[in-house]
Amino acid sequence: MRIGIIGAGNIGGTLTRRLCALGHEVRVANSRAPETLAELAAETGATAVWAAEAARDADLVIVSIPQKNVPDLAHGIVSTAKPGAAVIETNNYYPRQRDGLIAEIEDGLPESVWVSQQLGVPVVKVFNGIFWKRLLENGAPAGTRGRIALPVAGADGPAKQAVFDLVDQLGFDPVDGGSLDESWRQQPGTPVYGKDYDAAHTVEALAAASAERPANFRA
Repeated sequence: MRIGIIGAGNIGGTLTRRLCALGHEVRVANSRAPETLAELAAETGATAVWAAEAARDADLVIVSIPQKNVPDLAHGIVSTAKPGAAVIETNNYYPRQRDGLIAEIEDGLPESVWVSQQLGVPVVKVFNGIFWKRLLENGAPAGTRGRIALPVAGADGPAKQAVFDLVDQLGFDPVDGGSLDESWRQQPGTPVYGKDYDAAHTVEALAAASAERPANFRA
């Protein structure tokens, strides 16, 4: 697939490495000039581009930037992808540690619903709760005992299925996390967040989540 990645931090950079190794055509961007990603491009074979070019004609787009920076993205930045392309967002809202107060999220709007509204397109939430080194090093073949599972939240349909397939290619069991409105079940502070559960335990953890945001993840 042709994949555009906006954000080259721990998760975006790791996905660049893993997806290039799987043979996908990856274009990656950060908030600066493409030249600042020359080392990553040389290492992986990805093409470093300006952020406005990352999604162009892509089969799938990944947005992996700090939550507070999402409104700063250019209007329509992911709309240049192919029609029906999945748009993954990996973000988390850390009001005390990084992002400051985002009123809509504080008032109960799921983080990924807010991101979807900012981008103006449907999104699929995944990769937000796994430590980047696990994502880099701990993929395993399907059927492996104890294979790490990743919850995937978003509208049912071809885009979500494409994300399921990608998660499996990367070596993890995709678990249906429900609709985007239910994506709060995998936000920071929930039972599944930051865990390396297998599929069965991931399903249990999603079911045990509370919609009330923990105090340490509030502004």
